[in-house]
Amino acid sequence: MRVRARPLDRYVFGEFWKIFVTTALGFPLLLIVFDLTDNIDTYLNRELTQRDLLLSYVYWLPDSVFLILPAAVLFATVFSIGGLTRHSEITAAKASGISFYRVIAPIFAGAILATFAGLTLGELAPFANRKRQELLRADQFARGNERFNFAYSAEHGRVYKIGALRVSERTVHGIDIERKGAGPEYPSYILSATSGMYDPARGWLLKDGVMHVIPDTTQNIVFRFDSARARHFDQRPIELTASPKAPEEMRFMELGRFIGAMERSGADVNELRVERMLKIAVPVTSIVILLFGAPLATSTQRGGAAYGIGISLATTMIFLVLIQLTKAIGSKGVLPPDLAAWIPSILFGVVGTYLFLRVRT
Repeated sequence: MRVRARPLDRYVFGEFWKIFVTTALGFPLLLIVFDLTDNIDTYLNRELTQRDLLLSYVYWLPDSVFLILPAAVLFATVFSIGGLTRHSEITAAKASGISFYRVIAPIFAGAILATFAGLTLGELAPFANRKRQELLRADQFARGNERFNFAYSAEHGRVYKIGALRVSERTVHGIDIERKGAGPEYPSYILSATSGMYDPARGWLLKDGVMHVIPDTTQNIVFRFDSARARHFDQRPIELTASPKAPEEMRFMELGRFIGAMERSGADVNELRVERMLKIAVPVTSIVILLFGAPLATSTQRGGAAYGIGISLATTMIFLVLIQLTKAIGSKGVLPPDLAAWIPSILFGVVGTYLFLRVRT
């Protein structure tokens, strides 16, 4: 029995994978067309080259594919199982002693692969999004001469919180620099200074400040200074006027450090917490949504392809609406942000499990 099932596994997985890849790449291509249509005047005004514009859309793919993966799994599940049902292949498998659950086991494997792909894309997308913004020169057209009360996330876990920045004067006022460490050999520290001035040749000179070095939870070594050079604080004033990183421009751990720094400054981080947890919840939904789509797919023979498309599109729209509701509920503190991010997965999981257990095997 196990030998006879192997060709069937390859066949079912192949049908699922073809539809999955087509959907995962097809939807982002539609988004690219819509974005180009809406923003072509903006891109022309920025005098972007064709190469930069094309590369910007290539760098956009990881983020757009990441969001569409659960829908791609749903489409692939509905159409692959629906095709097997319409052509009586599932009936034939059952007659041979192979249960419905065993027939769709390769689709479960495909959904697990999609989940790992989503987790990987979630870590690649921030880098790609930053490259896209550079190619589109978004920061260049959004900068001003002054900026107040903002946080700037830099490399190596450093976060700058600045009260006031004046580009023309090359000064900052009320600056905190925080770095998350990893023990005594690479300690955490918090540096606070009343003001700072930028010299193009020598960098930033911070004045009238205090530095807390925290090797572990039991020590806090304090240094006071009249002036100090911040060697790693090498951003020019104009660079600090760039918009703060959005959640989609930070990886999971990087976003966690940024949230911690913002919490210490007293900012509301509920929405950021939801965005952070969605980086895990969205890929995992690829498995959960399979439980929802597989039972519905067995009835697609009643309406053919149109019925399958209708089910998939309607479910996708519900999922996207739930994601937006999740952000709203979590950001307002109605539910704990980390829990709110899992609401779509929980709802689809409960309904999907009920439907899945009722399928005739």
